[in-house]
Amino acid sequence: MHIRLFKPSIGEEELNAVREVFDDAWLGIGPRVKAFEEAWTEYLGSSASIALNSCTAALHMALAAFRFPEGKKVLVPSLTFASTALAALHNRLEPVFVDCDPETLSISVADLERKITPDCVAVVPVHFGGYPADLVAILDLAKRYQLKVIEDCAHCAGGALEGRKLGTWGDFGCFSFDEKKLMTTGEGGMASSHDRQLIETIRPMRWYGTSRDTARRAGGYTDVNVARHWHYEITEIGYKFNMNDLAASIGLVQLKKLDRLNRRRLVLIGRYLDGLRTIRSLRPLLPYQQSDGNAYFLFGVRTDRRDKLIRHLKEWGIATGVHYVPLTLQPLFAAHAGTAPVAEALWTQMVSLPLFADLSESEVDYVIEALHDFERRPVTVFDRAVPTG
Repeated sequence: MHIRLFKPSIGEEELNAVREVFDDAWLGIGPRVKAFEEAWTEYLGSSASIALNSCTAALHMALAAFRFPEGKKVLVPSLTFASTALAALHNRLEPVFVDCDPETLSISVADLERKITPDCVAVVPVHFGGYPADLVAILDLAKRYQLKVIEDCAHCAGGALEGRKLGTWGDFGCFSFDEKKLMTTGEGGMASSHDRQLIETIRPMRWYGTSRDTARRAGGYTDVNVARHWHYEITEIGYKFNMNDLAASIGLVQLKKLDRLNRRRLVLIGRYLDGLRTIRSLRPLLPYQQSDGNAYFLFGVRTDRRDKLIRHLKEWGIATGVHYVPLTLQPLFAAHAGTAPVAEALWTQMVSLPLFADLSESEVDYVIEALHDFERRPVTVFDRAVPTG
């Protein structure tokens, strides 16, 4: 048996939506992008959204909306993908790396408060693996220290905290729809906000800084009284960050499935948790909750024998991953090494296991069987050597 780590849940409905785009012969930014933005805004319960080509672009645009002075500081988790910190650098801001909570692996509120200085202007909490960051405490700190809050929701589309969707607590919510995530557009992202003006501020930036993108100009084609339907102005420095109608057509279908896909993942996580109960050398990566409203991108385990477990699962044909090498250990951020000791210790124990909505119960049972076989293997003096990468 060969089991993938991630796999998008796509089929005929998505293919039919793409065929309709082909039939219309409008593949770029157009009416389906607008429809997807409106559908996502209604689903999320926010005021406005803008569809982009990635969550990376969404984070970039969210920070750009506030036009912070160059050199100001943005508080970001150490345990996250590069995008969270690169968004600060692309805006000529300085990332400040905050350690993780040892249980939830999301940003540590205690370390966050320790690292706030007068130069800090924003905090970007990541809902790691889909487990909500402590938004109540983070928003309290943000209010006290006048910080903007940009939620990195790459792992939690559809998830909620206290009945309120993640991505609607802060000033911005930024979402990922790439092929591995909870729903997909192939590649894509969304930035949402309760402040409609913030979204309108970044709308020109999405497409070269122009006052009117192609879709808006096309609206004047059929008006015989308008000769300058083609006219646009470049109002500021912009980017090529737009989503296109091909991606949006997939997103409109996937959005209708999102809650069902998330519920399916919860069922699979429950099966994993039951299977792990008697394995003493492994424990769940996160404190998973199985009630409705939870949405998890990752399921994984912690072990002192990480690399040996990965090799063992490879022998069984089971794909694994490690999410993530802390950013403070990456060469780009070498000057920050040692500033996140919890993350820098815990990442050596983390193994991501297969989790996707189309994963079968028998496949989960196969993974659990492999984990039990690992448990039965003798431990050697070399098993707990600290991995280097």
